[in-house]
Amino acid sequence: MAADIHIADFYKDAARILVQLYNQFPRPTTIFVEDIAGPDTPDEFGLHSPRHQACLATMLWLVQSGYLTYQSLIRQEAMDQAVLTQRGFTLLASPLPVQDVVGFDVPLPDEEPGEEAPVLDATQAAAEAHNGIQLVRDVLKHGSSTAIEQVVLELFRQARHHI
Repeated sequence: MAADIHIADFYKDAARILVQLYNQFPRPTTIFVEDIAGPDTPDEFGLHSPRHQACLATMLWLVQSGYLTYQSLIRQEAMDQAVLTQRGFTLLASPLPVQDVVGFDVPLPDEEPGEEAPVLDATQAAAEAHNGIQLVRDVLKHGSSTAIEQVVLELFRQARHHI
């Protein structure tokens, strides 16, 4: 079975895009592909790498799926005036129930400096009233690719129930 690296990249890109827009909400902002997918060097014909193109496609998919809106594309480099839609904001601001997320531990917020951080598993973290955005931030910081996939999938599943 071949690894679906492009799908793992999709989940990570989607999570990063949503976090970046949530951090700016409600102000529209320019979101650069390179800020999400990393640096890119177009080839001799000016074509971007498949990785860069996939990240841009993820941005457009999030628009088509109703999570964000934007005013215009700046070539294939960025989305200008991007902002979360009501659906995207509500989803990220709401509690997100996640159970049995593999490879994901959330540090407790009250740890003492210099102490080894005790951790909560994802189920305990959800019970501690983590909203969607906090869980996405935590999984991006501490989680494996599998955990990122599971959290983002759960986020998209919850979207069907909210709107």
